[in-house]
Amino acid sequence: MLIRSLALLLVSAIVATPALAQDRRVPSSGAELRLSFAPIVQRVQPAVVNVYAAKTVQNRNPLLDDPIFRRFFGVPGQQPEQMQRSLGSGVMVDASGLVVTNNHVIEGADQVKISLADKREFEAEIVLKDSRTDLAVLRIKDSKEKFTTIDFANSDELLVGDVVLAIGNPFGVGQTVTQGIISALARTQVGITDYQFFIQTDAAINPGNSGGALVDMTGKLAGINTAIFSRSGGSQGIGFAIPANMVRVVVASAKSGGKAVKRPYLGARLQAVTPEIAETLGLKSPTGALVANVAANSPAARAGLKLSDLIVAIDGQVIDDPNAFDYRFATRPLGGSAQIDVQRAGKTVKLNVPLETAPDTNRDEIVLTARSPFQGAKVANISPAVADELRLDASTEGVVVIDLADGGTAAGVGFQKGDIILAVNSQKIAKTSDLDKASKTSARIWRITVVRGDQQINVTLGG
Repeated sequence: MLIRSLALLLVSAIVATPALAQDRRVPSSGAELRLSFAPIVQRVQPAVVNVYAAKTVQNRNPLLDDPIFRRFFGVPGQQPEQMQRSLGSGVMVDASGLVVTNNHVIEGADQVKISLADKREFEAEIVLKDSRTDLAVLRIKDSKEKFTTIDFANSDELLVGDVVLAIGNPFGVGQTVTQGIISALARTQVGITDYQFFIQTDAAINPGNSGGALVDMTGKLAGINTAIFSRSGGSQGIGFAIPANMVRVVVASAKSGGKAVKRPYLGARLQAVTPEIAETLGLKSPTGALVANVAANSPAARAGLKLSDLIVAIDGQVIDDPNAFDYRFATRPLGGSAQIDVQRAGKTVKLNVPLETAPDTNRDEIVLTARSPFQGAKVANISPAVADELRLDASTEGVVVIDLADGGTAAGVGFQKGDIILAVNSQKIAKTSDLDKASKTSARIWRITVVRGDQQINVTLGG
C-alpha cells in the first residue's frame, strides 16, 4: 500500500562542481569508515522546516440527510466545527522565505505555519499549488530576515548506489536525519502524481517526512520526499522522492509570480510500447513512446511529429516510456527547442520541437451553484492548456469538470475531476454557458451523458 508520508525527507546526490558529479569511491581504510555526515547535516539542517497545516470542517450529522428526520426535528442553524491538522516538512529554497513542500501536506488548508529548526514559528501563505507534481510553494509572511537555504542538485547526475540523507519530522518527533542510498532511478509505476519519474531510496522515510529534503553528499537538494511503500504504515526501506530538476521548475514558476506552473506543451498523445507492439514494429525491446495522436497546429505538428512515430530520445537522453518523456519534456526550460529522436519506417529522424506553453484561450471557468446534480462543480471549456492539465487527448473539445467542492451535490452524486459533460436532458453541451443554463432549469429527472476516460456513460438522476 502506497502511503504518503507527511514529513521532510528526500536527500539527493549533489554535484561537486558545475561540470562534475560528486566524487564516488569505496572507503580505503577503517578510518574512512568512521567518517561522519555531521558537517553536511549541520550545514543543511537549518534549511529544513516543519509545516503545520489546519483547516476547519463541519461535523455533519448523517441523520440530517434523512428527510423524515428533518421534517420532524428540523435543521439546526449551525453545525459544530472541528479543526483538522496535518504535519509535514519543507525545504527553504530562497533566502526571502520561500519554502517548497508537498501539495498533499497543505491541501485544503485554511492556516499554514512554518517552524524552523531553532523552534521559531512563522505564519505562511500559499504561493502556488501544483497537484500534477504534488508540490506546493509557501512564503513566510512579514519577515525581513534572510533564511538559510539549500541549493539544487542536478538530479540527472544521480546514480544508483549514491549515498543520501533524508531530513524531516517523522511522526512529529522532531527533526530527524536518516541515511541510505539511492536504490533506483526513474521509477515510473508508482502512481502518485501525473509525472511518474521518482527517485527511490532506502533512507528511512515515515509519515511526517513528506515535503522534506533528500540531500546528497555535497549538501545539495536531490529531491523532495513524497511517499513510501509500506504494509505497516512505517518505513520498510522503499521511499520515493520527486527529483530536484522537477522541483526547480515549480519553484521558478512561483518566483516569477505565477499561480500555475508553466511547462512546455507537446500537443501529442503518447502510449507505451507493449511486447506485442514491439514485435509488430520489429523492435528488440518494448521501449520508447509511441505517438498515438497529434493535435493540429500544436508544437508537435509544427515540428513534423507524425502518427506512429516512436520517440526514443530527447536532447540525447534515452526515453524508455511515455512517463519518462513527460518528465524530460516538462523539465525543459521554455523558449528555444528540444531535439527529439524518433524511429520512423526503420530510420532515425531528428525533430526540433519548440518549447512553448499551451494556449489557454476561451477557458471560461465557472462554478455551478444552482440546485442541480452539478451544484459545487467547477467546469471549463477544454482549451489546449486544460487538456494538457487533465491529461486529455489534445483534440478533445467540450466542457470538463476541473474541480469539485467538498460537500457539494456534484461530488455527492459521483462526478469526478476530468469528466466531460456531453449532454443534459438531450441538450448538447458545447461550452460552459450551455451547462450553466441547463443547470438552472427545473427538472424532475436529469439525463446526463458523460465521458470518463475512454468510456461514455449515460446517467439518470432524480431532481
